[in-house]
Amino acid sequence: MTSVTISPKSGMPSSSITSGCLTFSITNLISMCRGAEILYSLALAHIRHSGMTSQYPLSDYTLLTDARRTLGLFQHHDAITGTAKEAVVVDYGVRLLHSLVSLKQVIINAAHYLILGDKGTYHFDPNTPFLSMDDTRLTQDALPEQTVIQMDSSPRFVVLFNPLDQERLSVVSLLINSPRIRVLSEEGQPLAVQLSARWSSATDIVPNVYQVSVPARLPALGLSILQLHPGLDGRRTLPSSVRIYLHGRQLSVSKHEMFPVRVDEAGASDFALSNRYMQVWFSGQTGLLKSVRRVDEAQERRLNAEFLIYGTRTSKDKSGAYLFLPDGVAKPYVPKEPPVLRVTEGPFFSEVVAYYQHMQQVVRLYNLPGVEGLSLDVSSFVDIRDHVNKELAFRIQTDIESEGTFFTDLNGFQIQPRRYLKKLPLQANFYPMPAMAYIQDSQSRLTLHTAQALGVSSLGNGQLEVILDRRLMQDDNRGLGQGLKDNKRTCNRFRLLLERRTTANKVQDGRPTSFPSLLSHLTSMHLNTPVMALPVARVQPGGPAIRSFQPLASSLPCDVHLLNLRTLQAEDDKLPSSEAALILHRKGFDCGLEAKNLGFNCTTSQGKVALGSLFQGLDMGFLQPTSLTLLYALGSPSNSMDIHLEPMEISTFRLRLG
Repeated sequence: MTSVTISPKSGMPSSSITSGCLTFSITNLISMCRGAEILYSLALAHIRHSGMTSQYPLSDYTLLTDARRTLGLFQHHDAITGTAKEAVVVDYGVRLLHSLVSLKQVIINAAHYLILGDKGTYHFDPNTPFLSMDDTRLTQDALPEQTVIQMDSSPRFVVLFNPLDQERLSVVSLLINSPRIRVLSEEGQPLAVQLSARWSSATDIVPNVYQVSVPARLPALGLSILQLHPGLDGRRTLPSSVRIYLHGRQLSVSKHEMFPVRVDEAGASDFALSNRYMQVWFSGQTGLLKSVRRVDEAQERRLNAEFLIYGTRTSKDKSGAYLFLPDGVAKPYVPKEPPVLRVTEGPFFSEVVAYYQHMQQVVRLYNLPGVEGLSLDVSSFVDIRDHVNKELAFRIQTDIESEGTFFTDLNGFQIQPRRYLKKLPLQANFYPMPAMAYIQDSQSRLTLHTAQALGVSSLGNGQLEVILDRRLMQDDNRGLGQGLKDNKRTCNRFRLLLERRTTANKVQDGRPTSFPSLLSHLTSMHLNTPVMALPVARVQPGGPAIRSFQPLASSLPCDVHLLNLRTLQAEDDKLPSSEAALILHRKGFDCGLEAKNLGFNCTTSQGKVALGSLFQGLDMGFLQPTSLTLLYALGSPSNSMDIHLEPMEISTFRLRLG
């Protein structure tokens, strides 16, 4: 019998050379490109409706075109995975950063027109933008730095853009240079805020920078206004409380008169955070997740998190950019010093931050009704530049009886069941996870939503495991010609969602298909389409009045996603035409998961959508069904503006708004 050695490609888009930065930023670019396309199309339709086309920067269309081409470049299998030479990856990063900045410029220009109360006062001046960007990056491989809003004696305004096609209730966090701040709604109604310190490390507070967090209900694809006024509203400004556990480490801790900080020099016992839906327990020694209990259940569910390290083989063939050849099962990550834990509690969110030598994990629990409060927000900042031939993994061990079956998505479009096969080597059981992965049994399902493509597996009963970063010193003879040695500090963002099956809808083993729930779909979209907070430049007294913008007259069905509203090019491909492409996707979902008190502001409609009355203040000139590529018309233009979408299908239409 012939001996066969299996050396599969890792299948992990975290292979990279600056992978964490690159894959997270590519996801960000996808979201930003979609948001910019939609807002540009809406602004163009409204400005044509008012007859002011000559005053609008139509040249923004070339910025959209360039960004789309950049995004297309990253779909190459050596770009999204990071399996490219260092100089090429730097070029990718420069292109990506340039596109992100360009797309934000498109969003700012479109939002400027759409929020004006009197459109006749609109004036575009490229040298004095009306809105500022929400964050900045110093270099192509740096993590974004959130903009700090500078307050003085005058009020400031912030425009919130919701790229999601559903109304959402989210906590919006702003950085301000003063703790004496009052936040008002557009109508002047005072809002309660959670005031928190800004930390530069586990124990050091950033001077003169404060985080102001406020719950905001935002219209679908819309723009909302927040007012910031100097002065302290003692009843509505609610400071966060902070506990820091040093575990015997001799560190000085910053104090601030605004925030009660309690320091525990020794170790801590296990502790819990809670909201209206769940109570979450953390290890007092590691600061990582241990268990969760829903408020309507008496039993705790195991949710034990840990970091692991994979080595590589000692033989000639070793792990590299393409190959994952571990030296056996993963070993627990053992830091040189115990972690410093910082626990922040407040009215709108609470969080646990665990600082290790090579990573920092933040687990945040939002105290809001609806989608935001039903899942755990998890962020991992990783830096393994002092490792040699090591790969860092994050594993969650649960009491779910998954029995070797787990599920991963295919490019966010459908779910594929996977089986752990013991007869295959460990590395052959890893699969790509572009958007989500889950395990389930007859009673519950745990979904790990991700904001960046990573490799995932379930190597044991009730386990989910993702590879966070890889540092490998040698080439693996697959064409790259180098190792993975130019790692950076990277961020990985997740949402953990635990759902319960209804008694009447037990899972059927062996089914070839599986679907996320509606809640799971919306959780993924919340994670991947964050709210943008754009500060308005200082407005002189008597300056233009601004107001919120709500583009949709009615909500889309819960299971219908507006993939894009893209303005089509004119004969001169540098200019926009009067037509747009509307791309809609009807998602398939599992009805067997509990759907009580989810706080949705939408319903399902059996795939029926009334497009004629969808856009507020705009008339739809015609509606032409086309192929997905827009190259072929599917029938003649319809007089009816009511359409029907089949589950799991994407439908494309040419239309004219104005």
